[in-house]
Amino acid sequence: MNISVKTFKIVSTLEALSFLLLLGIAMPLKYIWDSPEMVRTLGMAHGVLFLLYIVGAYFIKGKLNWPWQTLFIVMLCSILPFGPFYAERKFLK
Repeated sequence: MNISVKTFKIVSTLEALSFLLLLGIAMPLKYIWDSPEMVRTLGMAHGVLFLLYIVGAYFIKGKLNWPWQTLFIVMLCSILPFGPFYAERKFLK
């Protein structure tokens, strides 16, 4: 698989935004206003983007010659609400 840094940055941004929308909009709609529809839709999109982020990070590791520690940090950032933004700025210059 040939993934470019630019493509990974796009996936990273979309993954972070989908996570923030899921936490900030869809989850309150589900639990406060009993409207789970957006969680289903946005949750699926976020799940796909999360998997693309993880797989993309692994391939970018080889392309940018990251040590395993950097890959671990980048993957850890994927589970933090603003983590992918940090990883982008710190490791994808």
